[in-house]
Amino acid sequence: MIERVIEGHRRDLGGGMVVSRMLPVAQRRMIGPFVFFDHMGPIELAPGQGFDVRPHPHIGLSTVTYLYAGENTHRDSLGNMVVNRAGDLNVMTAGAGIVHSERADPAFRQRGGLMHGAQIWVALPEANEDDAPSFAHHPEATLPAIAPADGVRGRVLIGAAFGARSPVVHPSAPVLVDLELVAGARVAIAADVAHERGVFVLAGELAIAGEVVAVDRAAVLAPDAEVTIVAATASRIIVLGGAAFPPRFIEWNFVGSSRERIDRAKAAWRAQTMPKIPGDDQEFTPLPEPHAG
Repeated sequence: MIERVIEGHRRDLGGGMVVSRMLPVAQRRMIGPFVFFDHMGPIELAPGQGFDVRPHPHIGLSTVTYLYAGENTHRDSLGNMVVNRAGDLNVMTAGAGIVHSERADPAFRQRGGLMHGAQIWVALPEANEDDAPSFAHHPEATLPAIAPADGVRGRVLIGAAFGARSPVVHPSAPVLVDLELVAGARVAIAADVAHERGVFVLAGELAIAGEVVAVDRAAVLAPDAEVTIVAATASRIIVLGGAAFPPRFIEWNFVGSSRERIDRAKAAWRAQTMPKIPGDDQEFTPLPEPHAG
């Protein structure tokens, strides 16, 4: 029932933010079109602390930001400025190129509080890699609520699952579902949810086919089989998946079907010819340079 269990690696991003990187890992580079998954926090930020992700670029992907607690302000080179709150979903599609920043909302920075969420990247099909960039903010109320089993509730964030369909449309046809389970609850992940499926544990502990999957771990499920998951304790999980996707090159914040696409994006960012963010154009994140030797 489980192809493998992958373990997240903790990283300190600075500014008080710690993440567990759960995808990609050496054992598994992608699950369907999903190429990146960071579990952010949970971490209690003191008043005045906040966090700031300075302007940086993307190509060839969509970033998906989903918060369980806290707030942040999204700005991008299209001129969007949106405060993302717990339960809302931000989907930014880079296409040929976009620049964005994610900063603590001033009111949240002043009072402090819990930050907890997920940062996810979805690769674009080759035919869409040069699409014009776009951004969409989806408030919690627009994402369909589900209760697929006793003691289980959640929302379908992208795609269709458990008899509900999200309004979020994406060319890679991903499936993304947020679920909360009380202790002892069980829910079946049907084979037709997606050919490639992963269950990411962000709080609590699961039992799947007799194997324990703890927090900051993910179970890659065997294809073409219904898999029942059981909450050993109260748990929060994300189920994601999609059809098998062609391999992608990933370097820094760039995703592409060819090395040449990434090299062009690196050159453009190094030369600072990519668009600026209105209202946040005084800082930028330098392109990491290869280590000598």
